[in-house]
Amino acid sequence: MMKSWRSLLALLLVFGLVAAACGSDSDDTASDSGDAAESTDSGDGDAMEDSGEAVALDYWLWDGNQQPFYEECATAFTAENPNITVTISQFGWGDYWDGLTAAFASDTAPDVFTDHLARYPEFVESGVLVSLNDFVERDGVDVGNYFPGLAELWTSPDGERFGLPKDWDTIAVVLNEDMMTDAGLSIDDFNNATWNPQDGGTFGELIQAMTVDANGVRGNEDGFDGSNVAVYGFGLEGNFGAFGQTTFSAFAASNGWTAVDGVWADSANYDDPALAETIQWFADWIEAGYITPIEDVQSLGGTTMFQTGQAASQTNGSWMISTLSGDATEVPVVYAPTPVGPSGDRASMFNGLADSITQSAENPDAAWEWVKYMASPACQEVVGGGAVVFPAIPSATAVAQEAHAANGVDVSAFTTHVDNNTTFLFPITDSGSRIEDAVGPVMEQVLRGEGKAADLLPAAAEEVNAALAG
Repeated sequence: MMKSWRSLLALLLVFGLVAAACGSDSDDTASDSGDAAESTDSGDGDAMEDSGEAVALDYWLWDGNQQPFYEECATAFTAENPNITVTISQFGWGDYWDGLTAAFASDTAPDVFTDHLARYPEFVESGVLVSLNDFVERDGVDVGNYFPGLAELWTSPDGERFGLPKDWDTIAVVLNEDMMTDAGLSIDDFNNATWNPQDGGTFGELIQAMTVDANGVRGNEDGFDGSNVAVYGFGLEGNFGAFGQTTFSAFAASNGWTAVDGVWADSANYDDPALAETIQWFADWIEAGYITPIEDVQSLGGTTMFQTGQAASQTNGSWMISTLSGDATEVPVVYAPTPVGPSGDRASMFNGLADSITQSAENPDAAWEWVKYMASPACQEVVGGGAVVFPAIPSATAVAQEAHAANGVDVSAFTTHVDNNTTFLFPITDSGSRIEDAVGPVMEQVLRGEGKAADLLPAAAEEVNAALAG
């Protein structure tokens, strides 16, 4: 494993990166799953099985909702590969990345871990991942069997592959159905909503109607007191950060903004007026009392505020469906696609997770067999059946959709973005943590009313472009 000062520096930079959860994804419509079951089968593990070598693999993930289904996959995998056992460890989001970074620095990382697009370019730069090219070629794995574009996300500029896709996600509007109905609104109102950064469009009108002050006056009624709000019409899911996966990204993209100029780009667009006016709209509507204050979100948690009735809606990721619509929730939830913006279309960030092998793996061949199994229909259909995420193989996503439907949950608000090609990619750059350090604090300043977006973002943009050019 690379242990130069540059490697360690790049690893330490990862500590500073805060990407929204997770989640966990490309910008095309679904394709037929073809011969995925054949081409991504557990493959050439026979040589290891014949050798009788006992191998114990460590696998890390951060999503506790998915862990039971990967435990099920691990049991089935070991049944097919009796000499290989898999121990799965789950950590919370922050602890996961802190622990993984420290483990990389001490060469004690797990054999395999769930990777995120916000992180993996810096891991590639640091030399801590194992290239999968030879394994893929040897076993004839057809990466075209995943949703279009997912496999390509996990290759470096020089063509080295560092992950096989496991799932994908999009963003949609999450609504408290009771609060929506009490405001005299319907899901069709949100399905047909439009947004703009000048007056909020019809989406803004819907938010105002669902906002209620402490005296019971709604945000669209005379006498509304924006300084004393009981229920905010719209809630921030979390901090904006630099990428705003579950917060501002869909709105900025529908206003014509792109974060970076392509995959592994050397320039970005944080000085684009389309971004500034989008962020300023959020700040202005926070001040007006229609959107949850960033201070409350930071102290209470954005999703907690929604689940406790302090916010009537939010935008969130598809990986949260089982949490928001699960049996344990007391809030009746419905979903709508993101509103149509000034660009004339909707927009939703498309992200995808993959499994990567670390240079710490003592038996990369065994680690590859586990990665390949998780990326096969055998495992992905198990995960899909858990109705937690949308797997990377179309046939397994169909299983997930059926599972959601059986639970009485309509998830079309998330899948429509893929079906109708209204997605954009999570920014993939080897300077993610430096971008976060430059932009994140500025976003917070704007949301706190400590400056205007148009005045503060240009300086951050210069830092970002300097980091990318370097």
